[in-house]
Amino acid sequence: MRHTKIVAAAAAVAASGIAATTAQAEELTLCWAAWDPANALVELSKDFEAQSGHTMNFEFVPWPNFADRMLNELNSGGQLCDLLIGDSQWIGGGAENGHYVQLNDFFDAEGISMDDFAPATVYAYSTWPKGEPNYYALPAMGDANGWFYRRDWFENEEIKAAYMEATGQELREPQSQMELMQIAKFFQEREIDGQTRYGVSIFTERGSEGITMGATGALYAWGFKYETEPGTYQMDGAVNSAEAIEALEFYKELYQCCTPPGYTDAYMEQSLDAYKSGQVAMAMNWFAFFPGLYADPNTGGDTIGFFVNPPQNVAASTLGGQGISVVSYSDKQDAALEYIKWFAQPDIQAKWWELGGYSAHNSVLNDPGFVESAPFAGDFLDAMGGVQDFWQEPAYAELLLAMQKRLHDYIVADVGTAEEALNKLIEDWTETFEDEGKL
Repeated sequence: MRHTKIVAAAAAVAASGIAATTAQAEELTLCWAAWDPANALVELSKDFEAQSGHTMNFEFVPWPNFADRMLNELNSGGQLCDLLIGDSQWIGGGAENGHYVQLNDFFDAEGISMDDFAPATVYAYSTWPKGEPNYYALPAMGDANGWFYRRDWFENEEIKAAYMEATGQELREPQSQMELMQIAKFFQEREIDGQTRYGVSIFTERGSEGITMGATGALYAWGFKYETEPGTYQMDGAVNSAEAIEALEFYKELYQCCTPPGYTDAYMEQSLDAYKSGQVAMAMNWFAFFPGLYADPNTGGDTIGFFVNPPQNVAASTLGGQGISVVSYSDKQDAALEYIKWFAQPDIQAKWWELGGYSAHNSVLNDPGFVESAPFAGDFLDAMGGVQDFWQEPAYAELLLAMQKRLHDYIVADVGTAEEALNKLIEDWTETFEDEGKL
């Protein structure tokens, strides 16, 4: 049934460009998280409204509640959302549970090629099974976990001299995870301008996804893998490898040695707050926040710098970002597909980047002026070249909750060893995959 509707919608849109094809203009609701890029999308979408005659409504949910709210909406067959910009981890469930419209026929009819988008984003945001040419979303918002720092402190001659005396090295953007910790230890409880400062703000939040998204930045940089061979669900020797144990021990030490007091449950907002209030020398967060950070009149501009997640054994970053999907329960799929077609246009993608969104379109990313277009643009390209993602299985929520518990218990609550935490995680995940019939 949905297949027929897709073909019909594709033919209708193809016949009319992106003008409204229905007898009357529709009101579409697009659902996403409430954050800076969402505001940019509202501004961008005014162009679609002007061209199509449709009206765009937006349902933006704060990040701590986003997954629960949207997944409940999908699982109940709700019709709140015509379009959904959903997390990469949802793609498996969205496809297998029939929540998302498969877009292959529409893409073919409209000449929309996934080759026009960055391969990592197509793989992570659009495909299920992973890497197969079955598309359930258009890459909408490229993102990765990166770092920003007090450039004014790093360039201060007194501080540079003190760092050289303490370490025998130049103070610079860290080139490895271990150098990042060394810098963080240097700044921890250091007095600068009459105030006590701290090394880093990292993700430690347990309730949703925070500590997993933070710790995987270290795990991936050490070479962590979820399976011994992709697609086998065999985790012993991968999840609990010597490299994984070392990386987890590193992240725990970074938390213990170098974070502000009380940062036991920190995620996006706490990381931003720690930086903007002048508490920390360095902070991790999603590239999505970097335009706003740079524009901040108090802590942006010349006082801030950006760097990609440093490698240790390999260059790797934790993937963020989302694809945009048509919700299968919507009775306005034709108009929703018009929005997808409009959004996929290279000129719209260029404007998306200008407004503060992160385009995944190659025409934007490969433009000769892209790297110079923002002080974090080059780092974003580097990050997207080495991103890795969490499980995208339909049971992802259960898998994520298990990792949240095991990591928080070890890193923050100081329970057991890294090896024990990872072994228990394998047990948790094995049980889930057995229940799913995959082991």
